Formats: sequence, structure tokens, C-alpha cells
Amino acid sequence: MNAPFALSVVIPVYKGAASIGELVEALRALDIAGGPDGRGLEIVLVVDGSPDNSFQVCRELMCQPGAPITLVNLNRNFGEHNAVMAGLAHARGAYTITMDDDLQNPPEEVKRLFEHTRDGGYDLVYTFYASKQHAAWRNLGSAFTNWCADRLIDKPKGLYLSSFRCMNAFVREQIVPYKGPYPYVDGLLMQVTQNIGRLQVKHLPRAAGRTNYTLRRLVRLWLSMFLNFSVMPLRLASLTGIGLSALGFLGFVFILAEALINRDLPTGWASTMSAVVLLAGVQLLILGVMGEYLGRMFLSANQKPQYVVREVLRAESASQSESDAPRTSPNLTAVR
Repeated sequence: MNAPFALSVVIPVYKGAASIGELVEALRALDIAGGPDGRGLEIVLVVDGSPDNSFQVCRELMCQPGAPITLVNLNRNFGEHNAVMAGLAHARGAYTITMDDDLQNPPEEVKRLFEHTRDGGYDLVYTFYASKQHAAWRNLGSAFTNWCADRLIDKPKGLYLSSFRCMNAFVREQIVPYKGPYPYVDGLLMQVTQNIGRLQVKHLPRAAGRTNYTLRRLVRLWLSMFLNFSVMPLRLASLTGIGLSALGFLGFVFILAEALINRDLPTGWASTMSAVVLLAGVQLLILGVMGEYLGRMFLSANQKPQYVVREVLRAESASQSESDAPRTSPNLTAVR
């Protein structure tokens, strides 16, 4: 692929009006070189149906001098991974970094991550942190998700799945065609390559506002990983059924033997109800897992959109070398 830029930085923006300006300014100050004609960096901002004025702020940033910005405006809120997929579809760099808009990943780490991926010959590099500046419940949820990922998707043991990651253009182009309504970017990446590196970076407290990840959003994300990239839940359901059947048979043998030995043994209502409730609960759980699979298949067959783009604006600069001269009014091109 003939990439016009050395690096694309894809940033999903949701309630990020207070922080995105500082982030873009810091990214534009980076010295990224290596692209054709000296075109080093492009920034792809994906406004994910944000209820604040993030779109207006991002549009104003396009008119400021520095690295060109592609602005993707989604029609409503689709979620972080859907927004990342939209950004990847419009990225044009030889390498692409994805990161959040909350400034918890210092912008100066972008250059380190890019050079580590390029110079190390990796297809994909994930970052990890010595100390995460998240709430305890979210750190616990992330640890559980990574523990599940070790067992459900083809992930190298011990690799931390971070949203601050870098991939080359080959890997990006392999996952962009995926159009399922419940994308899990890390699961897609693991299907493409195992040439994966790691890089420790800093993690800072959130610059403004509160995290956009609620417990409900984290559960939905976990379900996308749990159900979309493995049949292990169905196998677990089968093994649970087999195990309970074996346990029920052993219980039957025990009760039959006890009844033969003690003819006056009264039947117990509590034990009967406990067995019924246990078995009914397990059956409903298994049916729920199967129903979730069927529901997702149904929505995919009916082509539920992964995202809907309202408009794409692109600010072009002739070359990175020209960015030394201030451009206060770059050309804004409506892509669609």
C-alpha cells in the first residue's frame, strides 16, 4: 500500500470538547518524519455522536496550522470500538495509532510507540502501564477481561490489551472490511497477526470530566469479546450440561441406595425444590448464551450498521515541510 503519511493517529471523541484541543496541539508539535514528500502525521478525529460541542471544536481545530485533520462525524453514538473502526477506514498512514481523547496517554508517547513499532519490525504493538490511573472497579474489570481474553481469543499470554496501540497499514487494511455490528478491535487484530510487541508507557489521571465507560458499557464490550470471537461459551454450556447430568445421575444412585436401606426415609421438599431451581437456572443460562449468539447472528444477517457516517471533512496540507509556514485557512474537503 502506498501510504501518503508516515503515521495516522485515530482518536474517537465523545464528550471530549474540553481535552481534544490540547491533545491535538500536542500531537501537532511532534516531530514525525518518514512519509512520502515529508508528510509525517495526519490526525483522524471520529466524533461518536457526542452530546457536547465536540464536533464544533474539532472543526475549528481543522482550520489551525499543523498536521492535517480528517474529521469523521458519526450520526449517533455507536461506542468506542465502532468509532475506532470508522477512523481506521479513513486513516492513510503507513502506521496507525489509536488512542483516547482524555489525555491519560501522554501525547509525547505517540512518537515512542510509532518508532518502536517501525524500528522493531512489528505488525502490532500494545502499550502497558506500570500503574493505571483508573478507578479500582475499572482496573478489576480490565483484569478480568484480559484473563478471559487469554482463554477465548488467540492472544499471547500476558499481553495487556490497551486502547493505546500501533499497527501497520497491512494489519489495518485486513480488519477494516469487517462490517459486523459488534466489533471488538483486539479480537480482529489477533486474527490477523501474532507479530506483536509491547511497550511500557506512562498513564496519567484523566485531564477533565469523568470516564465515559459505565458498568453497562464495559459489560457490552466484554460480551463482544466473549461471544464474537470464540465458540468457547457454547462449549462451556455443553460441559456444564454434561457435568450436571453426571451429578444428577450420582444423586439418583445415592437416593436409590438410601431408599433401599432405609424404607422409612421421608422425601424432602427442600432438597427437591433446590434441585429444580438449580437445574432450571442452569438451563436458562445455557438458553441465554445460545439466544445471545442467535440474536447477534440475526442482527448481522439484517445488516445492522457498524456505524453510520453523517459527513467526513478533510483538511489537506501540501506537505509536512510546508507546515513550518503558518496556514490559517487550509482547504476543507467534504469527502462524503
